[in-house]
Parts: sequence; structure tokens; C-alpha cells
Amino acid sequence: MLLKLVPEDTKIRFLHYRKVAMVVSLILMVASAGLFFARGLNLGIDFAGGIMLHIGHEQAIDIGDVRSALLDLELGDISVQEFGLPEEVLIRIEGQGSVEADKIAKASAKAALEGILGEVDYLREEAVGAKVSGELVINGILAVVFAVMAVLVYIWFRFEWHFGVGAVVALIHDVVLTIGLFALTRLEFNLSIIAAILTIVGYSLNDTVVVYDRIRENLRKFRKMEITDLLDLSINQTLSRTVMTSLTTLIALFSLFIFGGEVIRGFTAAMIWGVFVGTYSSVYIASPILIYLKLERTDMSLEGTGGGPPT
Repeated sequence: MLLKLVPEDTKIRFLHYRKVAMVVSLILMVASAGLFFARGLNLGIDFAGGIMLHIGHEQAIDIGDVRSALLDLELGDISVQEFGLPEEVLIRIEGQGSVEADKIAKASAKAALEGILGEVDYLREEAVGAKVSGELVINGILAVVFAVMAVLVYIWFRFEWHFGVGAVVALIHDVVLTIGLFALTRLEFNLSIIAAILTIVGYSLNDTVVVYDRIRENLRKFRKMEITDLLDLSINQTLSRTVMTSLTTLIALFSLFIFGGEVIRGFTAAMIWGVFVGTYSSVYIASPILIYLKLERTDMSLEGTGGGPPT
């Protein structure tokens, strides 16, 4: 192989630091939950409902003038922010309670904008009612919950229940930390972020399954090796693949984050964070949990493929 980022004889003692890693992860999860409940998320139009206008102008737009003009309309809560360029602005207006009222509010907002700016380019227009946004919130939560449950069943039947629990705890860790990131940074949380979270679940699961496969192989191969040493060996043996996959994925994601524009910035930020925490959780969450769950060789069907719920 022309490019080898990790030597074949790598012997890093990952599990030696498992207690520190577990404490750090627990602190981050508690902090993420605290930020979520204290500050909430910056919900996009998909979840909050209301009207969104993405406008462009030939000259830089004075956000203060736009905000003052819209506040004079008394349409409720209004958010105005620069969107990537000084000539582009993103406007969010609180839902007015009905489809007809939203249409009237949007028409009034457009008239006010054209009154202070003249000709305006409407790059994007969206309107979501309260009922639809509520359904999207529920469906988004259910999508994540069902994905995690499906992972539990899949890993349980492919390996053993210890591995299923380990994988699910790692996925919950990744999801909670991703939500904490959005609560901290105030990046817009919309349907594309739900898609990003589900992608993170798949990425993290793939990485975890690779490590688990090697652990199962080594359980058959090294019958007398200590479990801690065996886990370290398995992680080191898959480290080259893990680093290469993560690095190539991050190159693509950083390119999208830098050059992809504001519309997909939240999605790519979530994915970049997800690659880091997904890789970390495969090593320091999914693997060490097998020790705490007291995995032993007698729990595995060493001559077969393993797996299946206990009877």
C-alpha cells in the first residue's frame, strides 16, 4: 500500500484511558442536556412554523433598517440575519395562526421590504403552519428513536446482547453530543439536521461493527488473552481503516462546509462533528462497555457466527 497512515504494528493502549474517557463523555452528555433544556435549539421554519424569506439585493443590506420596517408591521416575533453575504438576508416571521393570515403577513412583509430597498430578489420563500411543524417534530424524533432501536436488534442478532447494548449507548452518546453542539452554537436546527443525525447513526454504527467484527474474530483466535488486551488489539488492528475512512470523509465535508454556502452549512457542521464523535465513541464507548457488561468467551458462539438473544 502506497499510503499507510497507521503502521501495522501499532500498539496504543486505548483501554488504559477508558475511565478518563468515560468521565469526559459523561460530563459532555450532561452539559449537552443542560444546554438543551436551558437554551433550547434554534429551530428552523420546519419545526417552529412561520414564514421565511431569503432575499438578495444588488447592494449591502442594512439589517437594522429591515428589522425596523418589519417590526412596524406588528407581525409578532421576527428574526433578521445576514446570510453568507452582506447583500443577502434571511428573515423569519412568526406564524400567524392560519394559512390565510400567513399569506397576508408575507405580502405585507414583501411590500415593506420593497418600500425600503426597492427591487428585491426573493431567493427562497417558505411557509409552514403550526400543525405541520408539530407533525415534523414528532416524525423527526420517531425517526431517530426507531433507527436506534433497529440498531439494537441488528447488533443483538448479529453478535450478542452485550454488543447491542454497547452500540446503542455509543449512538445515544453521539446523538446527545450533536444536539448539544446545536444548542451551544445556535446553528439552525431543521429537517436537514435530522437527516444528518441519521447519517451519523449509520456512520458510527458502521465503524462500531468493524471493531466488533474484529473483536469477535480475536475472541475465537486468542482463547487465553485478557479481555482488555484483546480489545486493545482489535482496535489497533482496525485503526488504519478507521483513520483512512474518517480522513477521506472529513476532506469532503470540510470542502462542503467552506464552499457549499449557508444553505447546507448546518448539515455539514453536524456531519463533521458526527465523524469525530462517531469515531471516538467506537473506540471509547462501544468497546469499553463490553468490559463493564462482563463479556466472556462463554457468551459467544465461538464456532458459529455468534449472535441471537439469550434463551
